[in-house]
Amino acid sequence: MSSDNQDEYKLDQEQKIPFYQDVNGFRIPGMFSAESYKSALAYKPRPDDLFIVTYPKCGTTWVQNIVACILRNGKSFETALEFFLETPFLELMGGAAAETMKRPGSIKLHLPFHLTPWSSKAKYIFVARNPKDCCVSFYHHTVSTPGYRFQGEFDDFFELFINGEVDFGDYFDTLLSWYEHRNDPNVLFITYEQLKTDIKNSVLKIAEFIGIQHKELLEKDEKILDDVILHSSFNFMKEHLSKLMAELGAVIASNPEMVANNPDIPIGLKKVMLSGDFELSKKDARKIAIVRKGKLPH
Repeated sequence: MSSDNQDEYKLDQEQKIPFYQDVNGFRIPGMFSAESYKSALAYKPRPDDLFIVTYPKCGTTWVQNIVACILRNGKSFETALEFFLETPFLELMGGAAAETMKRPGSIKLHLPFHLTPWSSKAKYIFVARNPKDCCVSFYHHTVSTPGYRFQGEFDDFFELFINGEVDFGDYFDTLLSWYEHRNDPNVLFITYEQLKTDIKNSVLKIAEFIGIQHKELLEKDEKILDDVILHSSFNFMKEHLSKLMAELGAVIASNPEMVANNPDIPIGLKKVMLSGDFELSKKDARKIAIVRKGKLPH
């Protein structure tokens, strides 16, 4: 980090602002690689690409796991690396991660429509969520993720959120930009609340969007459908993914060369894992959860 960035970071800490960076006018987490982010924007979609697009904390991990379980006949991920590499986070890992990922799979994005790599031949699932719940969840994610180095309170974060000054920009800009495309034939626009209210039919709807053969298999084999719902449930994901992340953190702490020398791990992901911001081997590693509660508002 340059001396200017260090001074800026100290100022941010005094103002209780998380560690962010602005790249070409768009805000991303400070621990991300700017080059990986730029390569994500430059990625040219393939006809067999399936993108899962959300504003942060609007059901991304949930839908990633639903899609993965559909494609894996109900089976869950066995390692955290499998999760990262088979459902790559494009802004974090860069365009190369999508080019080399195992297929069929899905690609995660947190971008408004105008920044999203777009092709009428690719498929896009956009997930929307009540902004109040999104904001609360985003705050808890930020305060519990070491890489943000955030020391503020909810009121501090709320002001940033409502002004569109958090990472990945303004909630409403992202939502409205995708809402305009909700009827495009290659876009499935679904809400977090729909998933919570009727998970079975939501899973079948997602399966049909991916390919009619997937829906037909789930309708024919109730055991696979039940497994998809079970292995993408919040109770299962909270326990299972936290365990996998803690295991990965322990490996990184004990043998960082394994990550550094692994050609299958994209540079952007290596940067975060080896930077000291990927602190998952601490005693409180289980608190750093990808999934928190997954509840609807009262």
